[in-house]
Amino acid sequence: MPEVTRDVVLDKLRTVRGPDMEGNIVELGLVSDVFISDGKAYFSITVPADRAKELEPMRAAAERVVREIPGISAAMVALTADRKAAPAAAPVQRPQPAGAHAGHAHGQRPAGGAPAKAGIPGVGAIIAVASGKGGVGKSTTSVNLALALKANGLKVGLLDADIYGPSMPRLLKISGRPQQIEGRMIRPMENYGLKVMSMGFLVDEEVAMIWRGPMIQSALLQMLREVAWGDLDVLVVDMPPGTGDAQLTMAQQVPLAGAVIVSTPQDLALIDARKGLAMFRKVEVPVLGIIENMSYFVAPDTGKRYDIFGHGGARKEAERIGVPFLGEVPLTMGIRETSDAGTPLVVSDADGEIARIYRDIATKVWAEVLAARDDKSRAMPSIVFE
Repeated sequence: MPEVTRDVVLDKLRTVRGPDMEGNIVELGLVSDVFISDGKAYFSITVPADRAKELEPMRAAAERVVREIPGISAAMVALTADRKAAPAAAPVQRPQPAGAHAGHAHGQRPAGGAPAKAGIPGVGAIIAVASGKGGVGKSTTSVNLALALKANGLKVGLLDADIYGPSMPRLLKISGRPQQIEGRMIRPMENYGLKVMSMGFLVDEEVAMIWRGPMIQSALLQMLREVAWGDLDVLVVDMPPGTGDAQLTMAQQVPLAGAVIVSTPQDLALIDARKGLAMFRKVEVPVLGIIENMSYFVAPDTGKRYDIFGHGGARKEAERIGVPFLGEVPLTMGIRETSDAGTPLVVSDADGEIARIYRDIATKVWAEVLAARDDKSRAMPSIVFE
C-alpha cells in the first residue's frame, strides 16, 4: 500500500465544506500543518471561538473523510479557536477538585461562576507531576509515585503527557498498540496494575514529534477523554518539562487536584522549578509539594554519602514559598538500572529503602489532595487567560 502523504490528506479535506457551506476548509486556509505517523493523521481546523460548538459537525466530517483514506487507521482532529474572531475573553472559574468516586458529578456550575472544567468519567483526582527543566528525573518520579500510590491501596492510572519525548513504554516495559473499543474510545495499556496511556504507544520511538500548540492540545485532550480509564482514585499525569502549551492546556481545561514539582538540589534546577511553581499558582492549581530528586549519593562500596548536586535546596525553597516538602529521593544505581529495564524499584524491590521513600511521598501527596478537597474556605477567583 503506498504511503499516505500530506497532499493526499489535503486533497481529501477539500471535499469538506467550510463554515456556512462556503468553499472548502483547505482553500479557506483553515487547516493547520498535517502530521502523519504510523497510519494516523493529526491536524487542526481554525474557527471563530464563538462558533466552535456550532462547527463541531465540520470537524467530525473532516475526521471522517480522512479516515476513509486507504492506509489511514485513525485521525486526531481538533477545532482551534481563532482569537481574532472571538469576543472578549470571559472569566474562567476555577473548579473544585474532582470527586473521589466515579459517581460524583463533574462539570457542575459553581455558585455565581462559569461552568466547571469537565472531569474524566470515573477518575476521582488528577495530579500533574511537573518540572521547570528536563533532566531532573521527572518521568522516573512519576512512574514510581504512581506505583507507590497503588501500593498504598489506590486505583491508579498514568498518562504520559510528554508529547515530544514519551518515556512510559520503556519505563513500564509495555509494547504494542492500544485497542479501539466502542465509539472513539480506546483501551489503555496496563502493567504492574497501572492503566497507562502514552503517545509512545501510537508512534514509533524514533519518530520526531514536530507539533504546534493546537495539535498538542488536541492530542492531550484525546488521550485524557477518549481513553476508557474505568474507575480510578487518581490519574497521575507526567508533564513535559517547562511551562508551555501542554501545561496551559492541562491547567485551563482539566480539573487538576494539584501539581507535584520535581527538582534536583542545584541552584539551576531550582530556578527553573520556581517557574513551574509560579505558573501553577498563576492559573490557581494547588501545588501539592516539592520532591528533591537526586538528593544525595551513597557509595555502595563504602557507604559514604556525597551531595553531588548540593543538598537541601528544594526543602529550603518549599519552606520559603510555603508549600509542603514531600521528600528526598537519593541518586542510586538501582533507580537508573530498573528504569532502563522497565522494572521500577517500587515493584522490583518493594521492601527496599527506595520503595519506602516513594511510598512515604505518595502518602503525603494523597493527604494534600484530600486536604485541598476538604478546604471549603479556599477562594474561587475568576481568571482571564490572555
